[in-house]
Amino acid sequence: MAPGVGDVSADPGIQFYRVSNALDQLAFWAVTICTGMLEYIPGIGISLQKFVRGGSDIGPATLSIFFTIHTAIIPAGLIVLMPFHFWRVRKAKGLVIPRRPEDDSRDQGEMVATIPNLIVRELVVASVLIALMLVLSILLNAPLEAKANPGLSPNPTKAPWYFAGLQELLLHFHPLFAVLIIPALTLGLLFILPYLRYDADTAGVWFISRQGRKTAAIAAIIGAILSVAYIVADEYFIDFAAWVPVVPTVVSNGLLPAALALAGSMGFYWWIRKKYCMVNNEAVQALFVLLLTGFLVFTLVGIWFRGEGMKLGWGG
Repeated sequence: MAPGVGDVSADPGIQFYRVSNALDQLAFWAVTICTGMLEYIPGIGISLQKFVRGGSDIGPATLSIFFTIHTAIIPAGLIVLMPFHFWRVRKAKGLVIPRRPEDDSRDQGEMVATIPNLIVRELVVASVLIALMLVLSILLNAPLEAKANPGLSPNPTKAPWYFAGLQELLLHFHPLFAVLIIPALTLGLLFILPYLRYDADTAGVWFISRQGRKTAAIAAIIGAILSVAYIVADEYFIDFAAWVPVVPTVVSNGLLPAALALAGSMGFYWWIRKKYCMVNNEAVQALFVLLLTGFLVFTLVGIWFRGEGMKLGWGG
């Protein structure tokens, strides 16, 4: 039978009834926000959004697709990445027992075999995490909210906590930069970190050295202060689009603040390496901690300090 006449599955009312009984308000609007971010990807954004949703709107097909992603695609990806992980361990000539924090010698340390040392430790960690999740699921209640209502969005409408950082970026950068360029550059940086040429062999030393631990703490403090300062300044004082109205918003709200952030990051790398006479291992680590802290601050602000209308305030 062709969809349409006599086909109740094609009735929008029937589809809404199905999805409203399967999702609560929190889940429905979380999926709406997350998939809505995809439309900002140039060229393929709308098509990708329709593919993930299973259509133009969120419906029963969306549930099937998300179920498949979480139960098949993500586990399959992990299965593919695990052999690569173990291959990298073998290529690095095995594991090194972590040295004591007070021992900053450059000796390679005691080498241990991947099997059983790494395997046993990872199995123990995985078992503990699973047990902890089971205990939390027993002790903590997580009730559903009201049934999904596409016509009544909560205020504020927030992404789930793991996408709160990206949603916060959307408030400060042009969507092209917040959703695509900045995450892509970040992932690219994380990918190439293991392949950079470093000055010293610091395998097995927690946070590289005493100086590495000190500068990592300094980087975390500076990253937190600068991130909070930027969020507040952009919320109340900075308005690049109004200051340079003749410039496209992708430049005034995207390229310009992103270039300033990049220049600040490179300036921090140069400053901290020169000030503390660091090897590049320590300087790269400090820069990583700075950027990670900044993103964590953006995430926490998005979760706890965004109220009605996504305005900045207490108890968001």
